[in-house]
Amino acid sequence: MSLPPWLPVLIGFAAAICTTGAFVPQVIRVWRMKRADEISAATFLLFSVGTLVWLLYGLFIGSLPVILANAVTMALAVTILFLKVRFDRANPLDRGHELASR
Repeated sequence: MSLPPWLPVLIGFAAAICTTGAFVPQVIRVWRMKRADEISAATFLLFSVGTLVWLLYGLFIGSLPVILANAVTMALAVTILFLKVRFDRANPLDRGHELASR
């Protein structure tokens, strides 16, 4: 049984929508709360680098789902990193207060 050529592309786009969309609630939450101290900068930095590599791979193989998903995912992950740096610098006392209360 042979698959229609559009089916793998459709599956790729479905996966891209799910995995990329998973970051949208995190960006919204960080933006609304104006804090990101529970987010690991190292994890999101490493994830962003990995996403960049996947984006390059998608460009090399010419896969539109891989290219689009990783371009958008990288933008969302970098946004979270940017907000983390911004809000951590804006709220330095919050981190000290949390450490003291443990």
